[in-house]
Amino acid sequence: VQLQASGGGLVQPGGSLRLSCAASGLTFDDYCIGWIRQAPGKEREGVACIVSGDGNTYYETSVKARFTISSDTARNTVYLQMNSLRPEDTAIYYCAAMDPYYPLEDPDYWGKGTLVTVSS
Repeated sequence: VQLQASGGGLVQPGGSLRLSCAASGLTFDDYCIGWIRQAPGKEREGVACIVSGDGNTYYETSVKARFTISSDTARNTVYLQMNSLRPEDTAIYYCAAMDPYYPLEDPDYWGKGTLVTVSS
């Protein structure tokens, strides 16, 4: 299984970034595919994921009004549009494949992360 993340970077507070995750080696529609993040000194947390098989999406409470997750099943790729970014969103973001019955919990698979830094 490979989950290839891209799109991180440095952005000012209030700015936007779009993360991409290309998945291979698994049945794309069978998982809740999305993002977990880990900030320095903090626990890992689920951010957002989507089950392409039924279209269900899940969000961590603090991002629900600001982030939008989507998928392109033809490309086995998931996107996370992050708007109104805050300094507390700074973290390493990992693309992850999670059990659709336990979304945003411990992932079955995850890839190398991409760093998102929100700072002026």
